[in-house]
Amino acid sequence: MTDLRALISGSDVRGKALGEGAALTGEVAERLGGSFARFLWLKTGHRPRVYIGRDSRLTGEALSAAFAGGLCAAGAEVVSVGMCTTPAMYMILITEGWGGDGSVMVTASHLPMDRNGFKFFLPDGGIGLDTLKEILALAESGDDYSRAGGSVTEKNFLPDYCGLLRARILKGLGTDEEQPLLGLHVAVDAGNGAGGFYADFLRSLGAVTEGSRYLEPDGHFPNHIPNPEDPAAMASISEAVRESGADMGVIFDTDCDRAAIVDSTGREINRNRLIALVSAVLLDAAPGITVVTDSVTSTGLKNFIASHGGVHYRFKRGYHNVIEQARRLNAEGVDCPLAMETSGHAALRENHFLDDGMYLVTVLIGDAVRMKRRGKELFDLIADLSDPMESAEVRLTISAADFRAVGQEAIDRVTARGESDPEWHIAPDNREGIRISFDFDGRKESAWFLLRLSVHDPVLPLNMESDVKGGCLRMARELLGILGDIADVDASNLKKFIDSAGA
Repeated sequence: MTDLRALISGSDVRGKALGEGAALTGEVAERLGGSFARFLWLKTGHRPRVYIGRDSRLTGEALSAAFAGGLCAAGAEVVSVGMCTTPAMYMILITEGWGGDGSVMVTASHLPMDRNGFKFFLPDGGIGLDTLKEILALAESGDDYSRAGGSVTEKNFLPDYCGLLRARILKGLGTDEEQPLLGLHVAVDAGNGAGGFYADFLRSLGAVTEGSRYLEPDGHFPNHIPNPEDPAAMASISEAVRESGADMGVIFDTDCDRAAIVDSTGREINRNRLIALVSAVLLDAAPGITVVTDSVTSTGLKNFIASHGGVHYRFKRGYHNVIEQARRLNAEGVDCPLAMETSGHAALRENHFLDDGMYLVTVLIGDAVRMKRRGKELFDLIADLSDPMESAEVRLTISAADFRAVGQEAIDRVTARGESDPEWHIAPDNREGIRISFDFDGRKESAWFLLRLSVHDPVLPLNMESDVKGGCLRMARELLGILGDIADVDASNLKKFIDSAGA
């Protein structure tokens, strides 16, 4: 049987599910279904009620059926909801009239079409790595979890999920109108993932959705990868907005837990810009709030949040890390309503700190209507956000088996330079890897880099930004002198960047 531990990705299970060498097979899915049912039996002491949904991937239907079969054979009451979004598979556990003991989403998010996976939820949220290991240990034990009384039924949750989104629109606008979005034109790009229904949802509220594209689910992903970080995907939604004359455009990843938007000119509003926009909306209602982000956010974003009366709290990469830190801050009495990664994962306190891209854009669309009625655009809120003159990411691979030790050696070398060189300023909010800022050309904090170890992979990502010309090149040259002789760190990409930037 497949080595299940090799399929761990964060707190999810992911692997190749299509073609030669597929590790995520029907047999594996059935076994995982049985172990999840057993886990829930042990946790609750009663027959568990479990929901299962999937995105548009080619292997989704078969893996969903196999997983449901394993659940049923282990005595669970299974409800298959078919095509769905990942956030909806959590909301189903806490929505009146539904409720249950656990749920699973068959998805591999933005990964290639031959990949798939399983994401697990309990009523108190997505599971962590320790819980996933418990479930996998049950699957690996070889024990027979057969139990009589299991069943599988089918029921569609998306109408109820859309009802939750509609309620947020009405609450945000302070209205009970049937069509509160009249006068707003939104183009939707679902990338042939699970989110195509969102265009119908917007139309039901009165919005115009002309120019929307790739709404039909198609696991071949024939038009572009459903990923708001993919340049081709963002170019697609930008084109759709320009061609249709829409007020804005929205784009989702395959399972809709991430999103990005574009303005009426087709300008991309993602990464730092999207965090700034959401922060501005929240700060308008509650000055003084704290916003938690991952570690690679820009100086411009930090200054923007501060200038609008907020506090920017950088933390570690990984959306679970960001969300859990926001929860901890709230528990300590800090008013922190937003946790957001530059990748597009955004979790709002008002929405159970669930990273839901569709909920996020729904909040923004409500504010877009309000702004339009005042003769303004939503994007006027970030008119004073400063973008860097230069930005780059370079990934340095590590060949050593103990890649974490080698990666830490590299970080320690750079840290030592930062501690000894008065022109290198270690960031006071350095919470991951090493972040250094520079006062190039006499301008305070006009450039910075962050070198960190990837959450899962043997890679040192290096992020650089500069507000002065040539700043990234200057930092890259310094870093090559420090890292270039570490035997197990491949600095060739850094050398290529220097050659191209210096040409």
